[in-house]
Amino acid sequence: MAFKGQTNRLLGYGPDARLLIINADDFGVCHAVNEAICGTLAEGLVRSTSLMVPCPAMSHAARFLADHPQQPFGVHLTALSDSTHNRWRPMSDPAKVPSLLDEAGYFYDFEHMGEFMARVSLDQLEIEFRTQIEVVLAAGLRPSQLDWHSLRISKRDDIFDVMFGLAREYGLAQRVSSQSATAKLQSRGLPCVDHDVLDSYGLDPGTRAATYVRLLRELPVGLNEWAVHPGLDTPELLALEPGGHYVRQADYDFFTSREAQDVVQEEGIILLDYRALQAIWNLR
Repeated sequence: MAFKGQTNRLLGYGPDARLLIINADDFGVCHAVNEAICGTLAEGLVRSTSLMVPCPAMSHAARFLADHPQQPFGVHLTALSDSTHNRWRPMSDPAKVPSLLDEAGYFYDFEHMGEFMARVSLDQLEIEFRTQIEVVLAAGLRPSQLDWHSLRISKRDDIFDVMFGLAREYGLAQRVSSQSATAKLQSRGLPCVDHDVLDSYGLDPGTRAATYVRLLRELPVGLNEWAVHPGLDTPELLALEPGGHYVRQADYDFFTSREAQDVVQEEGIILLDYRALQAIWNLR
């Protein structure tokens, strides 16, 4: 994505300002992730998180958010399971969303995303996403944005449009992951990221800290977003993610470090959350 300056202006910052949203995805997926996210939020660099409604530790995460009503968070719209041994069921009536489910009645897992994409009904996807938002609202929680778990939708404008329609209906901002979506939002005068969202799962865990430091030093002007995935290497997480837990521990270690704090301060990076965008979205 190319920097055009529109979001800086809409948010009240100069054209040379480097803005960064660091969001901790997957709040609610398990207790090891919940504890790590709470720890990173307490340190202040990670300003927001995203709640996974269908997951087993969602109630624990929701209690934290209820006890911290000023904590910004999004709904991490979920229609894919992580793996065959870490699966989730829909929040809506399964009979109403059969295209989202495998033969066992669970969401398709990440490895079968292609099959899911080929058969998903957009109407049924909207039913499930709407139900997840309504569950959050019924708990008395007030999210600031919508984002999503695992779905690769950079070439699926139709799925983005489902999310965008829900964001507008519920007065929320939305994460953006493709140039076409960015152009759509900017043409409507809506602030959004100016550059590709960084997903921490795409970084080498062996050089994670050094990479983060370099990326902070090189952060471009405009609005940037990093989707990070803190977690703690407990037996719970090792059982759920035997091949990927190292990503989460490395994220937790860096975003609770003094080094990270120092680099952000030295670089003059302005940390934001989606409430700043939501306020403008709701005026347009």
